[in-house]
Amino acid sequence: MNRILAVDDEPAILRLLGAVLGRGGYDVVPASDAAAAMAALARGGIDAIVLDLGLPDRDGLEVIAAVRASSQVPIIVVTARSDVAEKIAALDLGADDYVTKPFDGDELLARLRSALRRARPDGRSAEQLVHGPLRIDFARHVLTRDNAPVALTPREFAVMGALIEAGGRIVTHAALLEKVWGKAHVHDVDYLRVVVRALRLKLEADPAHPDLIRNEPGIGYRLTDA
Repeated sequence: MNRILAVDDEPAILRLLGAVLGRGGYDVVPASDAAAAMAALARGGIDAIVLDLGLPDRDGLEVIAAVRASSQVPIIVVTARSDVAEKIAALDLGADDYVTKPFDGDELLARLRSALRRARPDGRSAEQLVHGPLRIDFARHVLTRDNAPVALTPREFAVMGALIEAGGRIVTHAALLEKVWGKAHVHDVDYLRVVVRALRLKLEADPAHPDLIRNEPGIGYRLTDA
């Protein structure tokens, strides 16, 4: 049974997290502040962290940075903060995903299952990765959907490679732009929108209503399992 460290300073939310995670079949380790969370992590045996950003003794962003200094344990941020910049900061610091309060329990469990799957690589060669109906072969520079090759430009291939490597995790606009176009273009989001629009025309069953390449408004993109 996976052990999940649930961190929130509101007793009612901590109880709710315990109930939701328990319903999902997880063993829950509660912590009401950053100090208790870091102590629990240091004791070992934690498989993932569900973390509130608004803690009384230390900002949640600092906690993410501290965890990432020594561990790659999955981190799901649960926050009432609506500022897009803070969500991007959490992802850039190493959070795997986030949900916004008030949260849906089933969504939280789905995001957690996805993060735990990514944390357990299955041994595939890094030259080939699979995500849902997609398979990418980096050595041969080939992407297939449902085993059918899809013709992509070099930049389209690079964007899909980054999204598939993320395995369903959000990739921020800045991260995609830096990876594909370079650091000088991290603010040129229109470049990215043009490529994503072209990818949807080639990969989506209904490009007007995409269900594979999901937009996270103001933040970035993620792949679903469609």
